[in-house]
Amino acid sequence: MHELNPNWSVYSPFVSSIVQAGESLGAPMDTLLIKAGIDKHLLKDSAQRFAVAQALQCFDLITEFSEDQNLGLYAGRVGYVDGLNLQLYMSTVCSTFREYLNLMPSMLRTTGDLGEVAMQADKRFLKLQWHPLWQPSGEQRHLSDIVLSMSAAIVDSLCVQPIPVREAHFTYAEPRDTQMLRTVFGDKLLFGQPISCLFFDRDSLDYPLTRPYGDMSSAFAKLPVDHLFDKDHTQDPFLRELRQSLLRLLPQGRGNIDSVAEELTLSRRTLQRRLSERDTHFQQVLQQVRADLALRYLSDERLTVTEIAFLLGYSDQGSFSSAFKSWHGISPLEHRRP
Repeated sequence: MHELNPNWSVYSPFVSSIVQAGESLGAPMDTLLIKAGIDKHLLKDSAQRFAVAQALQCFDLITEFSEDQNLGLYAGRVGYVDGLNLQLYMSTVCSTFREYLNLMPSMLRTTGDLGEVAMQADKRFLKLQWHPLWQPSGEQRHLSDIVLSMSAAIVDSLCVQPIPVREAHFTYAEPRDTQMLRTVFGDKLLFGQPISCLFFDRDSLDYPLTRPYGDMSSAFAKLPVDHLFDKDHTQDPFLRELRQSLLRLLPQGRGNIDSVAEELTLSRRTLQRRLSERDTHFQQVLQQVRADLALRYLSDERLTVTEIAFLLGYSDQGSFSSAFKSWHGISPLEHRRP
């Protein structure tokens, strides 16, 4: 697609990462945000969306001010740190890198209308590919750099063993100065390639994920069972296992009865019968899990509403907000207000 769709938008954390990177380069961000038509006060709201065109204009304005061409790499580092809380939650429902990849958040759902990251594997490598929605952006550094640098940082921090980039491909032409690119991605860099892509060792698929410890452990690792449902319900092994399955499947968008039955190695009919024996049904359990999880996640200010929507298996923030209001009578943002 060669035309930039004026309806495409991104969530404010993406724009904020560009702003923070620009500030680190000494750019007059208040002035540049005005030029891009962005109200800086709205950046504090993680649910706020801005036009993709405005985000790209921020890149261009900062680049005009600074001779440093590594803006996307810096913004990617900021984005990585901003997403750490979601990674911590993911580590409570995954045990290996392979399992994490099966749950890997969609950029379209968590960031906005920029593009999608896809994983492919051959006999030797895992290939993390970046597919932008707006094809001409592949000729520029900014979007590729921010997505690939953030992805490289996430992958290398997930597991007990490091997972370094073995090779990196970029769709844009080779810049004059590649020192920072080599610092981030290593020395094997190829430019002018058809797809922006990072290569990792295939053996890393079975690496164990790091687990939260201490205070983090009590906040995150115990979440799946201890902080969700009343004690009478969690004493039922079947309901306990069903809810654990939902916790794993919801981020994949697979919180339906057929996926849960498959996860529990039951037929759909057997699952329905066992729930009926307990005077409940699948949709009731699903909504209870989502409603209780939503309250738990919202109590953690480090998670954005968009990230919570992803963890609960909703396609977008609006669908989650509507559901939450039906459960609790107010929106997620209203619930968070003091």
